Amino acid sequence: MKYDTIAAIATPTGSGGIGIVKISGKDAFSIAKAIFQRSLASWGDGRPEGDALSFPLKSHRLYHGHIVNPKTGKVLDEVLLSAMKAPRTYTREDVIEINSHSGYIVMASILDLVLQKGARLADPGEFTKRAYLSGRIDLTQAEAVIDIINSRTEKSLEIATSQIKGGLKNRIESMRHSLIDILTQVEAAIDFPEDVGDVIDVESVDQILDKAVIDALSELVAQYENMHFLRDGLKMIVVGRPNVGKSSLMNRLIQDDRVIVTPIPGTTRDLIEETLNIRGIPVIVADSAGLHDTEDPVEVIGIEKTHKYMHGSDLILFMIDASDPFTREDQKIYQTIDDKRLILVINKIDLVEDDFQPEIPEGWDKRPSVKISALYGNGLSSLKDLIAKLAIGDRHLEVQNTIIPNLRHKVALEKSLGFAVSAREEIRKGTSFELIAIDIKETLDSLGEIIGAVAKEDIIDQIFNRFCIGK
Repeated sequence: MKYDTIAAIATPTGSGGIGIVKISGKDAFSIAKAIFQRSLASWGDGRPEGDALSFPLKSHRLYHGHIVNPKTGKVLDEVLLSAMKAPRTYTREDVIEINSHSGYIVMASILDLVLQKGARLADPGEFTKRAYLSGRIDLTQAEAVIDIINSRTEKSLEIATSQIKGGLKNRIESMRHSLIDILTQVEAAIDFPEDVGDVIDVESVDQILDKAVIDALSELVAQYENMHFLRDGLKMIVVGRPNVGKSSLMNRLIQDDRVIVTPIPGTTRDLIEETLNIRGIPVIVADSAGLHDTEDPVEVIGIEKTHKYMHGSDLILFMIDASDPFTREDQKIYQTIDDKRLILVINKIDLVEDDFQPEIPEGWDKRPSVKISALYGNGLSSLKDLIAKLAIGDRHLEVQNTIIPNLRHKVALEKSLGFAVSAREEIRKGTSFELIAIDIKETLDSLGEIIGAVAKEDIIDQIFNRFCIGK
């Protein structure tokens, strides 16, 4: 398939040492030669006669020179130019990367010159999309690119790196190969019903389907359920009645005065969300409006948002005030989160005696708890340890080469598992091979959605639209 030539700034906007303008497509080399002038000093004794703009670009070489506007002769910047010939490139097309000084004006000027010479501005994720469409990577590896970019901890980076190396792809391909072998036998049994005993080993097919497919699918689904927080972040919210210190704890956790703190109850009216690293675990923490009965319409909206966020949270920090007796509002809040995983955070221990022991209501004592002073930071390390312990549970947090599917993969894996289990049951009941073949094909198609072997165009577009322009 032939494409037009695309270009984009491939590095973040802003001032810095180096910025990169990337060009990919059949005209990449001709565009580069039209605007790049190799420095004479870099020719050495082997410099050919003639215009320095006319030299041949050799693949996988780095050239020093200047970007020059051919119309005006004006030099835009001193650069290093990387030339890479297809197919040994990211997109499997001809690729040019112009390494210039970073800065909005200089990079925009270089990109504008490239576009004037015939390239068009790349769509979001189009370079990676071309790598996928050319067959250099599959859909899971393409998704791993954005996971690497968005990694918030070393562990989430390790997970993304494992996927970009093809970890999930290889597991899916292995299952698909087993299913194709099974389907071949089943279809042979359909075509030659009089020779069923010779063309299919039903017992062997059952075992392969059970061990190589169903068990493998179940394991991957369980990996998502147990470990997806390492990829997506542990969703955590701090809740409690007004003025118990939720915002002070939030500021302590993120080490910044992100949230306004005053002695006036109801200061926080809306959810405030931040991402942080707790013991290697990416945590998305939200400070919430104080939960209480109110007729203030703004507070009502904030409280409604808090309840909605609590419903989707992985962990709740339920904060109470050590200097105040337990109130009806505390009890009411606890009843709404009793079915959730939570930590009882007893705040303001700086206002009570050192040997203070709160009188925990019945049932609350079974919950993990920690005493802190959000004002002075006391107990914060113990709180972080407890958060990490509850997130990890009994699992050993060794993620190198661990495959953790994302939500899209998990949905397709569950669909595949349903069809595979149905096929196994039909085999065991002696159902017609035509019905078994349908379920095997459905399993294959569902697995194909994950790696892109069978993928709808709108899903592909949705994945790549998550990328920034230039990747």
